[in-house]
Parts: sequence; C-alpha cells; structure tokens
Amino acid sequence: MSLLAQAWQWLIDAQQYSGDGSIPIRLLEHLCFTFAALGLATLIAIPLGYFIGHTGRGALWVVGITGAARALPSFGLMLLLVLVLGVSARLWAAILALVILAIPPLIAGAYAGIQQIPRATIDAARAQGMTEWQILFHVEVPLSMPLVFGGLRGATLQVVATVTLVAYVGLGGLGYEIIQGIPLRRFDQTIGTAIVIVALALVLDALLAFATKLSVPKGVSAGRLADVRAKDAG
Repeated sequence: MSLLAQAWQWLIDAQQYSGDGSIPIRLLEHLCFTFAALGLATLIAIPLGYFIGHTGRGALWVVGITGAARALPSFGLMLLLVLVLGVSARLWAAILALVILAIPPLIAGAYAGIQQIPRATIDAARAQGMTEWQILFHVEVPLSMPLVFGGLRGATLQVVATVTLVAYVGLGGLGYEIIQGIPLRRFDQTIGTAIVIVALALVLDALLAFATKLSVPKGVSAGRLADVRAKDAG
C-alpha cells in the first residue's frame, strides 16, 4: 500500500475524530491561532498601511522594513521569542511571532491599494469639497479593498503554514500530529495531517479569493471595458 493510501486510511479512521487529540480538536486549535494572529496583525497593519499610502509619510522606511521582515525565519523567530519571553509565556510568544510574520503582506496590500488609485480620482474628490477623512473612507478604502484582500490572502497562507510550528513549543495544533508521527515513523499520520493543512490553506484562500471578487466596487466593475484585443484575436 502506498503512503498516500495509508494516509487516506488514517484520515477516514473514525478514531481520528473522537477524543482530545482528534483531528477536529487539532483543527480548531490551528484555526484559533490563525485567526488570533491575523486579527491582531490586521488591527496594526491595515491602519498603518492606509496612513502611509494616504500621507506618503515614512513610505521608504516602512516598505523597506516590511520587505526585510518577509525574510525572517519563522521557526527561529518563534523560538527566539519563547526564549526571550520565557516558557511560561510561550502562548503569547507564538502569537507574537505569527503577528510579526503576518504584518508585512498586510501593510503592503493596504499601501499598494491606496497607491494604485489614480491621482485624478483623489483630486476630483477634493474638488467636490470632501475632507481628507471623507476621501479616505469613501474613496480610497473602497477602491483599495481588492489589494487589501490580496495582502490578507498572502498573510493567511503564511500564518496557516507557520502555525504548524507552534507544536514544537507544546501548543498543539495540527503540527502536533506531524512532530509526533516523525519519530514514531507514523508516516500515514504525518502525511495525512499535512494533507489536512494543505486543504485548510486552499479552503481559506478560496474564500478570500471570493471575498476579493466581491470587494470590487460595483462602479469600478461596471465601468470596465471589454478587451478589444481579445475579440480581434478571436
């Protein structure tokens, strides 16, 4: 029997869906870490990205820092924070590490969302007498939402993958089944859990892709012209 077949047998085994260490419990733990980190990162990164995009202040510094933050090693960052904050605070250390990793794509999405708006649109809003706050909330935020959701998609995939590592500091999640299965040579358990993590990432990404499509303002989508080049080529 191939490893994939063994993993499938492990996944459909009824024993994996009952008890404290069942797949639903591990999945719930995984989602709790994911949503907690994304929620905190969103509260920090989105307003900061909008502020930079709207005012242009600190753009070079923040863009450079967020670009460098993308290269941070996930496992090393988490272990470092656990050592700095202490084992007793490993929960907050793990969440802080996930938040730090989620912030760069969120800031980039919010900043790029503001920057891609034509200046003529902003000037037209000012010419109509709109205040800076009105321009931000009634013009820039709605038009930037597709790119904001794009940043959220990148952050979500980053966090879902990294939450697997919280098991190394004794915090559960789906990663626990992987680190337990490797030394025991339970490759069916390891591969089966990896399949669940991949499926979770794909489902969340599909939901956010749908939300991205819905976030496009009706006036923008209605005003798009058909691609004449595609018709001529046909």
